Formats: sequence, C-alpha cells, structure tokens
Amino acid sequence: MPAPLGPANPLPRALHRRRGFLASLWLEPVFGGEAQPEFPSPRAPRAAGSPPPRPPLIAGLPRGPAASAARRPPPRQPARSRRTARRKMMKMLPFFQSGPIGIRNGSEGCIGANRQLENPLTSVAEQVPACPEPSGEDIWSRDQEKMSERPEAACRPSRASSITSNGSCTSAGDSPEKGKKGIKGILTSALKKMKKSKPPSVKQVIDLLEEQKLFDAAQHLIVLEKSLSSKSEEGLNASQQDIESLYEVLKHKVFSILKDSLLLAKTNPELLQQAIEALKEQEKEDQNYMSENPPDQSMQFRPRKWKELWMATVKESVETRMKDTSHTPRTENLSTVGQNLLHMGKTMREDLTVVVKYMKQLYPPEFNVFSTYAELYHNYFASQATKNAESHLEDKDIYLLLSWVHSIYPKDMRKEHVLAEELEKLKLGSLLPSSLSKELERKYLDSEEATIKNSLSKCLDKEIQRWKEDKEPEKLNGHFQSELLAIFVIQSIYSGQKRAKDISTAVGEELSHRLSKELPAFLKSYKDAFEDFKEKSKKHRYYKPILIANINNCWNFRDYTEKNIAEKDDNKASILSTLSDIENSGFDVLLQQLFVQLKPIYKKFTENKWDSSNEIMNEIINTTSKHISDFRTLKDPFYHAIVEKIHARLVKEYIVRLLKRKVSLKTPAQQQNLAQHISKNAADLEAFCTSNGSQATWLNSALPKLAEIIRLQDLGAIKIEVATLATTYPDIRKRHLEAFLHIKANLSRGELKSILGYLADSTASTPPVVPLFSNINVS
Repeated sequence: MPAPLGPANPLPRALHRRRGFLASLWLEPVFGGEAQPEFPSPRAPRAAGSPPPRPPLIAGLPRGPAASAARRPPPRQPARSRRTARRKMMKMLPFFQSGPIGIRNGSEGCIGANRQLENPLTSVAEQVPACPEPSGEDIWSRDQEKMSERPEAACRPSRASSITSNGSCTSAGDSPEKGKKGIKGILTSALKKMKKSKPPSVKQVIDLLEEQKLFDAAQHLIVLEKSLSSKSEEGLNASQQDIESLYEVLKHKVFSILKDSLLLAKTNPELLQQAIEALKEQEKEDQNYMSENPPDQSMQFRPRKWKELWMATVKESVETRMKDTSHTPRTENLSTVGQNLLHMGKTMREDLTVVVKYMKQLYPPEFNVFSTYAELYHNYFASQATKNAESHLEDKDIYLLLSWVHSIYPKDMRKEHVLAEELEKLKLGSLLPSSLSKELERKYLDSEEATIKNSLSKCLDKEIQRWKEDKEPEKLNGHFQSELLAIFVIQSIYSGQKRAKDISTAVGEELSHRLSKELPAFLKSYKDAFEDFKEKSKKHRYYKPILIANINNCWNFRDYTEKNIAEKDDNKASILSTLSDIENSGFDVLLQQLFVQLKPIYKKFTENKWDSSNEIMNEIINTTSKHISDFRTLKDPFYHAIVEKIHARLVKEYIVRLLKRKVSLKTPAQQQNLAQHISKNAADLEAFCTSNGSQATWLNSALPKLAEIIRLQDLGAIKIEVATLATTYPDIRKRHLEAFLHIKANLSRGELKSILGYLADSTASTPPVVPLFSNINVS
C-alpha cells in the first residue's frame, strides 16, 4: 500500500508547480473575493534536499498582501502554450485530487469515496487511499454536535467535493456532471452543488419558533418534510412524528396570532406579518402538492389546508368580537336589542376600517381578505337581525331594527371613504330578507298610526278640560294662545312622519298618507268640540279670549297643511275647509255684538237725514273702533281677516240703506248733493278701515261708483258707469240696480229700461271671488 502524502513523502517540484496553479484556479470560483491559498512560486529558491512545502488547508487560507498576490491573474500566455498547459493539467488532475487539497487532514468526516475519473492517469489515482463514506444520518447528527464548537471543522473539502452553504460536503463523483469534460464543467458542477443545503435540524426549527421567526420555521419544516421521502419506512414514521409535533406548535402560534389580527395590525404588525407569511408558505406548498400528477403519496399530511383553517379562525374572531359588548359603552334608555345593534354596527365599521387600512396589503390578492372579513361580519350581523325580527319585539325595538336595516347600516358603514369604496364592490345586501322586512314595516306602521291617533284624542280631551276651567289664556306677543293643542298635534304627526322617513323614504310616504287621513278626522272632532263650547259657554268670563285662542290655533294647523300636504292630496282641501269653518264660526261670534250695535245706527240714513250723514258715519266708526281694539289679540292673519269682514259689513250696510227705495230725488242738484255726501262717507269709511289694517281694497270703489251714477245726468255716461260697476262687482243684478236707480226720479221708463238692458249684457257670468251684492236682499 503506498505511503500517504505528506511532509515525509516529498513530491517532485514540477508536480507541486502544477498543483499550485490548479489550486489557484479551483479555489478562485469557489471562494470568489476571499483570499486564495498562497503556494510557492515555481522559481522560488529552495534548500537542496528539502521537501516541497505543502499547501495550507482551506480553513487556514492566508490574508493580506499574500492573498492579494495569489489572486492576481498570471501573465497571459500564447494560445498554443495555453493549450499545452491545459492538456498537462488534465493529465495531472487525478494526482491533484489525491493530494493535500483533497485530504481531510485530521478529520474523520470525509464524505464520499474517491472515485476514478476517466483520464490517462487512472493508475496514479488508484494508489491514493479513499476515506470511508459515513451514512447521511451520521453526518447530520455529528455535524449538529460539532457546529457550535468548531464550525470550520464540520466539513472540509474532500478531493473533488463542493462546499455547500451550510458546510456539508458532497462527492464530485456522485454528480450528474461526471461525464462532462474539461475544467469548466467540473467547476460549474461544483458551484451548483454549493447551492444545495442539507435539511435543517429539529433544534433549529424549535429555536426559530421560540424566536417567533414563524416564516423561517415554516420554510424549514417544508424542507424537513420533503427530505423524508428518501428515508426508510422506520425512519419516516419517527421523523414524521417529530415534524408533525413541530407543525402543531407552528400552527398554534400562527393561528393564535391570526385570531388577534385586528389588534396586532396596529400594535405589532411585524409579528402579524410573520404569521401571514407562514400561512402563505403553507398554502403555496399545498398548491404545489396538488399540482403534481399524481400527487406524491408519501406526503400523507398534504394538503394541510391552512387557508381553510384561516377562514375558520377569522370567522371565530369575528363572532367573538361581535358578541363581546363590553367594549361598547352602555347607552342610557337603550334596550338590550338596541344596545346589541349599536355594538355590532360600531364593531363592524371600526374593524373593517382596520382591515382596509392595515391588513389588506399584508395578504396576497387571492386571499380576498377584505371581502372575507366583510362577508363574515355581514353574515353574523344579518343572522342576529333575523333572529331579533322573528322574536317578539317592542314597538321601539321594531323601529330601531328597521332603522338599522334601511338607513344606519347601509349609510353609516360608508362614512369612511376608503371603506365605502371597498363595500361598494361587494354589494353585501340587506340585513333582513325582503318578506321579513315588509312584515316589520307593516307592524311598525300600524303601531305608529294607532299611537298617534290615541295621543291626539287624549290631547283634545285635555284641551276641552282647560276650556271648562274658564281661565284666561296666556298671551304670546300680545296674542291669546292655546297652542299646546296645535303644537302637540303637529309635533306628533311631524315627528311620526320624520321617524318613518328616517327608516326609508317609502316607509315615510306610507305613514304620511295614513296620517293625512288622521288629521282631517281629528280636526272635525276639534271643530265639534269648539262648536259645543261656543254654544254652551257664552256666560264664561273668558269666553271671547278662549274663542280667540282657538282661532289662533287654526293658523298653526293651516300653516302645517299648506307646507306639508301636497295639492293633489284630497285631504288637504278637507283640512283647510274645516279650519275655515272654525275660523269663521269664531269670527261670527266675535262680530255678532258689533253688528247688533251698528244696525240701529245705519237705520238713521233716511231721506230727511242724509244731510247729517257725516255725523252718522262718525258714530259708526267710533262704535266699530271700540270692538276692533279687542280683536288685536288675534294673530295678524286673523286680525286682518276680521277687519276685512268689518270693512265689507260697513260697506254692505251702507249700500243696503241706498237700496231701501226710501230716497227719491227729482232734480239734478239734489242728486249731486247726495252724491257728495256718499263720496264723503265712502272716503271716511275707507280711511278708517285702512288705518285699522284692512286689506280689502276691492271694496273701496263700490260707494264712489254708486255716487257717480247718481251725479251723472247723461244717459250714455250713466250706461258706461253702470258697465264699470258691473265689471268690478259682477254679482250685481237688475234688482239691485233697479232699486238703486229709484233715487234718480227724473229717469223715464224707457231710459231706465235701456240702462237695465245694458247691465244684462255687461254682467259677467262667472261668480265673484268675494261677494258683495249677492249678500244683499232687495225687497
């Protein structure tokens, strides 16, 4: 057996030169920028008879200037010389492999027996003894024991071995590149083998788990898992048990973190990222396994279905957060149902905002993380809403539930712009099925209508009771008021409509339609009660103030009706008509005493007293003025209305006196004198009524036009003035004009007939907006 190479076995100088040159070529691509071993120059002087210096081991590569010199490329040689040198190197390669570079000096862990390369120097290589090849398990266990003590000794390069990234060695003879010729093929094969790593150890995975490096632990476990396919059945069972135990630990850590994702997304996003990366890695490995055709049967624990576990974990997390109402402050006067709805809505909105802002970007698109969370929150919310709807709910809880279904849930969730954009893509739908929602709406509308109707009835009863107490109504801005009735009724109706509209437009419209029928019914009851009081309570001390207060109430109802009920609604006309009846009924009572007092004063207008008509008119004005001051406690619209009624009554009574046929004047002078008195009385009457707020300007021309007809003597001029009068007051008839023309005793029958005929042709067929002559009866 040949002696081993070493200092005691000197090599020829020429061989050392070749080996030094080859080593520099071999190590340069392996170590890259690292320092190269420094070999003696072929031309360096050496003491005679001394053995050639042995190249140092890889672990002891020199540094500094010597390493730089070793890395410096040799001078370029002619092509022919380079080819010759290459052929010599190939011939010397087997002997080079058996030299000190290929020996694990002082180590027992040589991996791979030296194999004979196909070259002309095979016989030389056979003289070099091969290191025994230990088993893969021996190397793995021994390396783990020695790595911490002497990492550099875990594995030394052995002959044609390549150095892996974790220090393991692989024999070049086992490479599929064995058949390649040339130094380039050998070096390429060595570089490829450097990238291959030996499986990590269980201890390494445990350390990574303890350090919360979940992604790295997941990757190492996948490598361990794959490495089992090359082991014996006995080894497979034992190792698989270890791996599965580690997987359980990893799974527990990952899904414990994922369960708290919504909290960790802002407080510890790095830890959450580790868990998500581990999840992604397992899902990727499952997909790789399923894509194999057929799948590897030895991978009995694949697919692990971590994505399904993630879905279940997210669902559990969502349900836990939606059930835990302790984080939502208790709202006073809110029922349990209402508090739960508030908590679920608040939690869903806040959590989805966290998902879209902090979590979505951590997941790959195929996880659809936002839609997953949103659908789970929606489904849980909808299930609880349905459960509530199917149970017996109080009226206020029905309203709250409908509000969440139709208004709060679809709108409140979209207050955040980024959240609104994401939710718009999903179309989550309603919290309740349509049929169940319609049933709740019907219950709500029936209950709300009955509640408002009952409230209005009770309110009217209280108002009638106040009338009977005969107390002076309160004044507001100088006006008597009994507004509690109107305010309560209008507020009840308006609030009910607004609450319903807040649920949805459709629900609001339906309740408005129902209540529009309820208001006319209530006002009719109010009118009946008012008439009853008006007839039975005339002796009350505050009879008139109470009447005035109720008239003033009508303004509030009228204003509400004009602004809130559509013109096409038949109930509007009914409401306004009832209000007018109440107002006019009140006016009649208030004016009754005044008109009774004015009647005997007007009777003073006779043929013999027209000369003193000014004194009579002053008496009329003074009497009226006393009553008008009492009417100022009416609200402005009603005050103007009652003054207008007074104005019309004063004009009407004056005309009545002219139509009594008790004045007949034959001469133009007499007629002109009477016309002057009428004009003067008309001017005084107009001034008085206008100064007291009458806006009935349409009455101002009636008496002056009659005075003008009396003054005129020309038949044509009289006809024109009659036509003007008939145009202004189209309700004038022949009987009125004939009675009035009795004053002009100088008209012939033919002239009178001509004037009356002209009136018939000129009178409009349409009734007047406000009657004047039609209210005057001619005897």
